[in-house]
Amino acid sequence: MKYFIIILLTFCSMVVFGQAPVYSPPVKIPILLSGSFAELRSNHFHSGIDIKTRGVTGTPVYAINDGYISRIVVSPTGFGRALYIRHPNGTTSVYGHLESFREDIARHVKNIQYAKESFRTDFPAEKNLFPVKKDDFIAKSGNSGSSGGPHLHFEIRDTETEEPLNPLQFDFPVKDNIAPRIFSLLIVPLNEFGHVDFQAEKKSFPVSYSEGKYFLQNNPIIPVYGKIGFAIRANDYFDGSNNKCGVYSMRMFFDGELYYSFRMDRFSFNETRYLNSHIDYEEYILSRHRYQKAWLDPGNRLKIYDYVRNEGTLRITDGNIHHVRFELTDLYGNTSTLDFNVESKSQKVKREKTKFNRLMKYDRENHFSKDGIRIDFGEGTFYDDVEFIWEKIPSAGAFLSDIHVVHKNTVPLHHSAQLSIKAEVPEKILREKALLVRVDTVSGKLSAVGGTFGNGWVTAHIQELGNYAVTLDTIPPQIVPLSIRDKSAITETSRIRFRISDDLSGIKRYEGTLNRKWALFEYDAKSEIITHYFDAERFELGKRHHLILTVTDNNNNINIYEASFWK
Repeated sequence: MKYFIIILLTFCSMVVFGQAPVYSPPVKIPILLSGSFAELRSNHFHSGIDIKTRGVTGTPVYAINDGYISRIVVSPTGFGRALYIRHPNGTTSVYGHLESFREDIARHVKNIQYAKESFRTDFPAEKNLFPVKKDDFIAKSGNSGSSGGPHLHFEIRDTETEEPLNPLQFDFPVKDNIAPRIFSLLIVPLNEFGHVDFQAEKKSFPVSYSEGKYFLQNNPIIPVYGKIGFAIRANDYFDGSNNKCGVYSMRMFFDGELYYSFRMDRFSFNETRYLNSHIDYEEYILSRHRYQKAWLDPGNRLKIYDYVRNEGTLRITDGNIHHVRFELTDLYGNTSTLDFNVESKSQKVKREKTKFNRLMKYDRENHFSKDGIRIDFGEGTFYDDVEFIWEKIPSAGAFLSDIHVVHKNTVPLHHSAQLSIKAEVPEKILREKALLVRVDTVSGKLSAVGGTFGNGWVTAHIQELGNYAVTLDTIPPQIVPLSIRDKSAITETSRIRFRISDDLSGIKRYEGTLNRKWALFEYDAKSEIITHYFDAERFELGKRHHLILTVTDNNNNINIYEASFWK
């Protein structure tokens, strides 16, 4: 019944949103993809497709259909410069990482930036402000925000729910004659009696390909016992591109019967962090390989699953040989299969017993308090029950507390947890400089979490488990001039640039003024560069100017740069 409903909903969405005649391509060059919809990313599913722009910025970008620009965003991270176009058929198209907007749009955005005295801006646009027709020029592609290289990030969303839809359902001219590629199989014992190949730990098996099919190397019959889960490491590919993309559909059959199936047609942004339950997160942390599980954790609320029987888990205890089959299919009908056999063999295996402090239940609030630490987990923070482990490591040097080992970083959190650590900060003036840091005890690297000091405790919200301690951040951000020599001569004719960085807590804000008037500095966080383009409409040129740049980090340490120059 559930499978039928999914098919019906998909059909209805196709009718509502339309097919091939509705949309025109957002670029007029061949559409080659470097990223696909729902591709597995860090802590989230990719919400659109990434279109290659031949390795350069400046490719013209066009509206895919009639509508109006409904939202305009400028950010030093995320999508960078982005446009949202609302269409009358109930969809919204999104264009991200843009280099520049069309001239009239850019002029409007700049006026708002100066009015609000902020480079970062995100505002809705009235329906009659920027109406567009299909194939109207709207922007140029770029590399802004958190982009890893020049490309166009493109999405189609359901306007009412804001859920991203798979753009490839709408028949854009993308060529795909390549079936998904399977790299390895992971088999995981899921209860205390289970084993894989007579071991209590999970085990991976390499995969080979021949005559159109995938199979396990040497075709072993794998001995297993107990409650077992299977996972697959695979990627999809498109014609004209070597980039690894996400798998659209995966199904698992056990002795010919369907046990598990998903399809990447749409998802909700509220669900996207469930990716950490969709994959074997522990394996990803340890090996950096993402295996997509063919079973569900009890706390996984993703809606991408067509059909799941017995949560996708198998109880293999009957002493027989069983056949397992995986089918991976893309939206263009290219299919790859992996067939293998497992045999139920009962055998006691050696297991290491680990002591734990408390059993954390996934479906309720959990709290832990011990010597110098308090931590609160909200309901639904874990995807499954966790045998929570804590210990304390004495520290010295830069830390104002012991190092607290807050369980294992191989267990994901769906929601942030509130962590408080007791700290000795003798000087009152330094208390606002105290913050929590995540500690890599191997490399010594510190990652700032932030936090506030109160009654002898530093409190912050954490997104990951691991090792935490308290330290101070008293060092102001660094300002490096790139366009001024000796604070007097301008070395670039159209702009002035600086590199701004911080050693720990990160940049909180920056502000530049010219002749006591706020000046727009564009910020690219990934390169740490801010840029002011000389603007004759707002600043009189052909005279001497006084520049003040103030940069503040997240612990309110401030650095100020001043210079006089002729322009």
